[in-house]
Amino acid sequence: MTQRVYKKLPSTIAIDGPAASGKTTIGNLIANKFGYICLDTGIMYRAVALQALDEGINVFDEEAVSELAERIDIEIRPTAADDERQFDVIIDGIDHTWDIRSPQVNQNVSEVSVYPRVRAAMTKLQRQIAEQGKIVMVGRDIGTVVLPDADLKIYLDASVDVRAERRYFEDLGRGKKVCLEEIMESLQHRDEIDSNRAVAPLKPAQDAVLINSDDMTVFQVIETILDLFSEYQP
Repeated sequence: MTQRVYKKLPSTIAIDGPAASGKTTIGNLIANKFGYICLDTGIMYRAVALQALDEGINVFDEEAVSELAERIDIEIRPTAADDERQFDVIIDGIDHTWDIRSPQVNQNVSEVSVYPRVRAAMTKLQRQIAEQGKIVMVGRDIGTVVLPDADLKIYLDASVDVRAERRYFEDLGRGKKVCLEEIMESLQHRDEIDSNRAVAPLKPAQDAVLINSDDMTVFQVIETILDLFSEYQP
């Protein structure tokens, strides 16, 4: 009998996709399954956007925002809080975990993320974190730019209608007063900017596995991804 040859488990897993496609939820579940770290790189750009707003910096002032990104101190720590957060986001020593999810940040994060120096600063930090291995990294340019040599690349997609509805019920569950139409408009705006920016636009890596979750539950998406591990060493 021929013995099956397994690959080593992927040390770096890249999950890309548009806003509210479920990347972070899926990334955390996969990371927990294999004892990996999950890093949602989008929180870094959110941190820059929040700090710019707090400091009164015009998000359209590329020079000022870029300088901010190069000096800001962003820490992502395991959380001890009991409020559904998956990690703590510390910006210059202050906990801003929930602040980075505000409507104001939602409306400005894509503008901030298009600047080359901002992306360079965040990419450098992301690569340093990934060097430790055993990581699931979530974002919009992980498989194409940040970790082009990632062992496994996944592009998770869904229609804007489905993504808006998911975000709407997620926010309602947190007690927020939200409007479905406003959420959809915000997602469409972010999709337009993310997909058409000159630096690291949102797109699937050529060797990424594409998964459209429009008609899938979280469990089904996880099962689809776990099927990709069938040839890896248990």
